[in-house]
Amino acid sequence: MADSKQAAHSADDNRRQYVNFAFYKVDPAWRRLPAEDRKRGKCQFIDAVKTFEPEMLVIPYSLVGIRGDCDFMLWRIGYDLPKLQEMTAALLATGLGQYLTTPYSLLAMTKRSTYVRDHKHADQEGTRLRLTPGKFRYLFIYPFVKTRAWYRLTQAARQGMMNEHIEIGHKYPTVRLNTTYSFGLDDQEFVVAFESDKPEDFLDLVMELRGAETSNYTQRDTPIFTCVHRELDEMLDLLGG
Repeated sequence: MADSKQAAHSADDNRRQYVNFAFYKVDPAWRRLPAEDRKRGKCQFIDAVKTFEPEMLVIPYSLVGIRGDCDFMLWRIGYDLPKLQEMTAALLATGLGQYLTTPYSLLAMTKRSTYVRDHKHADQEGTRLRLTPGKFRYLFIYPFVKTRAWYRLTQAARQGMMNEHIEIGHKYPTVRLNTTYSFGLDDQEFVVAFESDKPEDFLDLVMELRGAETSNYTQRDTPIFTCVHRELDEMLDLLGG
């Protein structure tokens, strides 16, 4: 019995999560609705999110006043891809959802990195198949694509450059990286999501990474989203209604 439980636990540890960053923009016409209609729509939206929370992790973020093309983002993490569709359908059916567009929706999965296998400290980025996000105030997200020349390098050559990249990252312990993989699932190859309570440290980290050798093999790393973690009702109240 103990062996079977251990095997089941090991199988769970090896399950890879689907990760979705869903960005939404509110039609200005929604703000001109009667206050009672806006309130009802927000309540319906909150209820729809909570309906799916037992099956996936949902962390809300606001982009109001930060980007012009997005108002908020839901970071959704789970094991069932169709559930993302079902949740989206439920959200769009709400009074608020009828006034939403989705400028961006980035899809990825968790996967263990081939570059950090020798790192032993707890919760090392790149060794996790399960994300535990939402503990920091700010989230910085962007899709990422390497040049094809990067993949033609030997593993040893790539590892050497990644060692420098990792060493720079370790100089900024206030910034937590979550790397997810999109190969074949979406337009980008990776989605990187940096969590921090100190935007200034993230800015300095990115500036320093520009000088790393790996940056020579970056094809695309935009658009970049700065997101502020909010409670769901607070995030919706910031929409102006």
